[in-house]
Amino acid sequence: MKKHKLTFLGTIATLLLTMFACTDDDSFSTSAGLRLTFSEDTIFLDTVFSRVPTAAKSFWVFNHSGDGIRCSQVKLEKGNQTGFRVNVDGTYLSSTLGYQTQNVEIRNKDSIRVFVELTSPENGIEGPQLLEDNIVFTMESGVEQKVNLNAHTWDAEILSNLVIKGDTTLGGEKPTVIYGGIRVDSLATLHIPAGKTLYFHAGAGIDVYGRLLVEGTAEQNVILRGDRLDHMFDYLPYDLVSGQWNGIHFFESSYDNRLEYMDLHSTFHGIVCDSSDISRTKLELWNSTIHNCQGAALQEVCSMVNLYNTLLSNTLGPCADISGGNVVLQHCTMAQFYPFDAMRAPALQFHNGPGQPMQLACVNSLVTGYAEDVIMGSQNDTTEVFDYRFIGSILRTPKVETADSVRFESVIWENTEDTLGTGDNHFRLVDISTQHYDFHLDSLSTAIGKAHKDYALPTDRDGKPRGDSPDIGCYQYVALPAESKDTE
Repeated sequence: MKKHKLTFLGTIATLLLTMFACTDDDSFSTSAGLRLTFSEDTIFLDTVFSRVPTAAKSFWVFNHSGDGIRCSQVKLEKGNQTGFRVNVDGTYLSSTLGYQTQNVEIRNKDSIRVFVELTSPENGIEGPQLLEDNIVFTMESGVEQKVNLNAHTWDAEILSNLVIKGDTTLGGEKPTVIYGGIRVDSLATLHIPAGKTLYFHAGAGIDVYGRLLVEGTAEQNVILRGDRLDHMFDYLPYDLVSGQWNGIHFFESSYDNRLEYMDLHSTFHGIVCDSSDISRTKLELWNSTIHNCQGAALQEVCSMVNLYNTLLSNTLGPCADISGGNVVLQHCTMAQFYPFDAMRAPALQFHNGPGQPMQLACVNSLVTGYAEDVIMGSQNDTTEVFDYRFIGSILRTPKVETADSVRFESVIWENTEDTLGTGDNHFRLVDISTQHYDFHLDSLSTAIGKAHKDYALPTDRDGKPRGDSPDIGCYQYVALPAESKDTE
């Protein structure tokens, strides 16, 4: 009985204390000296495309004034003119409410949360334009406080589930945002001209049953990337995060694809080539960059694929994944420094298989990465052709001293001790803290002047000699920018 009595008295005392505490916190003042405190006084939604919804951002509204504050009104200053959407402590500032809410109470030492999104209207002006609005907090005292909302909005052409049925050029001055993907039918050719940038929404990519021609130049690359222009963190734009879109997939019926001066990055797989007739060229890739993939940069299955002066870098899967076929990698760099997962695959992986004979030539190319061995080859079917040669290349793998050593000509075996165990000393910049990379050769790289001089690159698409480089690895590609162009 005593125990129950004490518990009952304790409960009464707790209720009384709670009542007095609530009474203190429930008082509201109309003093003009009281102010709210905001976790942020400016909400910047980065650079966004017009008519494309943004991700939500939020901020906190704190009351540290010493007394309760009641806002007689919280409103979006410009109403429906800017496209900002606001939710204040669970109340959406809709058109039916006049983009405002009344009698918002914030008790002493309490807080509320505000969410902000944006779908901006078209501005009719070329390039990103500043768009602003304010959330106005009007207290019972008549004092107003504002939180600024702003973004840079960019008019774009938005295409959804685009099907290419004939010879088509995807040009235009505006940036092009792709939803759902692009399908190139088996009798069609899609041209992407120099200087064009395509922005792919999550899950979108290019499925090629016909033919794809990417026609960039040294002065004007073609850029294929994700459509997120905002930041994951202050230092990390989404453009530097892998897996943002689906890349390019060449299906069995697709042949004679030629991609030049292309910067493709932040995909799942970069390029996938399905099994086909290996006597016909499926893909030629020139002077290009495939960077930062959550799968492989190049995934090839029993196809004829030729890569010249091209960078394949930073992938969770292999930079180049060769499964049978007839493949040439000449003056290429395969650099495996994927930063988001220690279980990254090798830089170069190749094998044959049932019905998948393989011929691989890796010439004047640089294959390196973080691991001590970044090359994995296996003969999975002894009845199929398994023919490979490495010529004039730098390879980060243990020196081959078996009978297979005849497959390696003028090869430099990268000494892991000489390169501090990482392989990144070849390059101008490998900065995993900010995800910035420049895979041009550093002046001290052992790849300089070591290419095999008997192997020149083929002629260009106009039949003119391309010349050659004395250096191992790619040497003409345009590197990824150190800063994101669209989020300045």
